[in-house]
Amino acid sequence: MVAVVGAAIVRDGRVLAARRTSPADAAGRWELPGGKVEPGETPEEALVREVAEELGCTVVVVGWLPGEVAIGDRHVLTVALVELVDGEPRPHEHDLVRWLGVDELGTVDWLEPDRPFLSHLPLA
Repeated sequence: MVAVVGAAIVRDGRVLAARRTSPADAAGRWELPGGKVEPGETPEEALVREVAEELGCTVVVVGWLPGEVAIGDRHVLTVALVELVDGEPRPHEHDLVRWLGVDELGTVDWLEPDRPFLSHLPLA
């Protein structure tokens, strides 16, 4: 199984959600940003790299949310709670980002693998 990591970037009681543009079956749906762990990388290193590539900002992992979710037959997703330490998230590989409070999580169409993690987010 290929490890995939997602970033729960939480600030002021809100989490950053990013809207996908591809592949076609995911376009227009929302996710926690992240991506595949490359050979030789730790999950933490992969997450910092992916967030820098996708959002142009720097994060640090402060912990991992419980559980993991299979994505198809070949990938498994884990999600880290991360803190934004430099820059402001801007979409590079997505077409839109939004900060969502706990009462707004249901207002976007999340990708299925991300949904189980939403209830573990430390949102006010």
